[in-house]
Amino acid sequence: MSIDLLEGNPKEKLGFDPNELRAKYRYERDKRLREEGNAQYQEVADEFASYTDDPYTEWVERDPLNDEVQVAIIGGGFGGLLMGGRLREAGFDDIRVIEKAGDFGGTWYWNRYPGAMCDVESYCYLPLLEELNYIPKHKYSYAPEIFEHSKAIARHYDLYKNACLQTGVSEMRWDDSSGRWIIHTDRGDAIRAQFVAMANGPLNRPKLPGIPGIATFKGHTFHTSRWDYDYTGGDSDGNLTGLRDKRVAIIGTGATAVQCIPHLGEWAKHLYVLQRTPSSIDVRNNRETESDFAQQLEPGWQQRRMDNFNILVSGGDQDEDLVSDGWTEIFRNLTGIAAKTASRELGRRLSSREKGQLMELLDFQKMNQVRDRAEAIVNDPDTAAALKPWYRQFCKRPCFHDEYLPTFNRPNVTLVDTDGRGVERITERGIVANGTEYPVDCIVFATGFEVGTSYTRRAGYEITGRNGLSLTDKWAKGWRTLFGLQANGFPNCFFLGFTQTALSVNVPHALNEQAKHVTYILDQARQRGATRIEATLEAEDMWLAEMKDKSRIAERFYAECTPGYYNNEGKLDTNNGFFAGTYGAGPIKFFRILDDWRSTGRLEGVELT
Repeated sequence: MSIDLLEGNPKEKLGFDPNELRAKYRYERDKRLREEGNAQYQEVADEFASYTDDPYTEWVERDPLNDEVQVAIIGGGFGGLLMGGRLREAGFDDIRVIEKAGDFGGTWYWNRYPGAMCDVESYCYLPLLEELNYIPKHKYSYAPEIFEHSKAIARHYDLYKNACLQTGVSEMRWDDSSGRWIIHTDRGDAIRAQFVAMANGPLNRPKLPGIPGIATFKGHTFHTSRWDYDYTGGDSDGNLTGLRDKRVAIIGTGATAVQCIPHLGEWAKHLYVLQRTPSSIDVRNNRETESDFAQQLEPGWQQRRMDNFNILVSGGDQDEDLVSDGWTEIFRNLTGIAAKTASRELGRRLSSREKGQLMELLDFQKMNQVRDRAEAIVNDPDTAAALKPWYRQFCKRPCFHDEYLPTFNRPNVTLVDTDGRGVERITERGIVANGTEYPVDCIVFATGFEVGTSYTRRAGYEITGRNGLSLTDKWAKGWRTLFGLQANGFPNCFFLGFTQTALSVNVPHALNEQAKHVTYILDQARQRGATRIEATLEAEDMWLAEMKDKSRIAERFYAECTPGYYNNEGKLDTNNGFFAGTYGAGPIKFFRILDDWRSTGRLEGVELT
């Protein structure tokens, strides 16, 4: 696609008018903007606290602990597993993982809804495959296999030893006199730790929609992250026989709903899908791993594959696409082949403005294909039209699925599109949308997790550092960190996740790079005989300036997006949101910054005492 397509009559050349699409996208965004932002969601507390209960593991009583460990890791998901694994490899033995769930796995412990699978290729997504000598069964692994792999990692690195499962942290406070963190839990524990790694990711604590009347419904309800198989019957493969005589409503049409709706549609007497904003649904084409796949691999294969994927989906170029799926196709077309072709036609490199124009045109073209796919698959024209997403490709996480759209051809499935307004209210008998009440027996909330809220609300507890400074107060006017991993006033504490770090499409890859970095710092402290590690205010200032400098392009993009957790429900002027603290130059440069910082050996910006 050439840049000169913008000249003259673009609709005649392209088959669509970019100005018309821009106006349509703005219209669809604006009618979804809500003044309350994230306040439209209900925190799972007080009368809703049961939505966080663990339905999967029987409760085990134990006595409170009052002891000490060298390193406490908060969270047993991929971040905690990678942190524990890298520390074990570096020779750290005195480690304790503290995890609210009944086992390791994080989001893959909680998300056992039917149809759950990873949406990044499993050979890249599942961490530590080479270390465990394991090959996933499918190109995109299903949840049970990912959960089992998580437990295998914990066994491999002996992380069950000394672990505190079924244990939620209630408070974490720094004791300056002893140079230890005191970790209080809901088990009555008071655990002292010299170092703490915070790996409690955002995809574990469910949130509910703040719909009027939500507490009045007399039927059955549950959140997708706490799937009630006692009620639905079946398992993660489907077979939801308990729903044969049930009218079911599901609220939400994001990535989780896209995976479970085909199973609900297959088994429910009738399914109502309540939609505010449709997801982008492209081809999945999952398949079993080829029998000779492992035989072709050489040492270091997973890191090479992760790097190859990360470069391609970050806008870089590679001679070979090792993954070759929907993700890499999107980015190759947006930033690779098309840009090279346009450069050759012009006889020069594209300017930044021209690259932006080209990417927008290709984005329009791709989303037109997505919309055409919905029209081609869904029989009813009105339903097909309502399932068309009107926004840029990455305003929401793209979904890939081959059974979702055909589900709306079932006679027992009704799409209730609310035209961006959402559900009006919930009654004792059912759901009211567009002025119509839909009586149902069960409501399934596919409404996501505490992502756009404050760090301490997502964690569920307060962290108090030196001189009584709380993390809430520390970050009240914006996040301040060094590389997103350390903060002045919070010695010996490390944050894994998305606080001022770079987000990769392949989240475990980003967590692995962070875990390696933290392990390096702790190893250096051990070698130098240091007992206290803390980022300086000057280092925070440096990283904050770098963050601001590189965030402008991303902020402009997401400001024009339809509301969602990516852009903090359209309120980018706050410090929350999934991308609020994302390093704008992307993961390639961010990983290189960490590598370069470690290579000097100077630990610049970090005080070791």
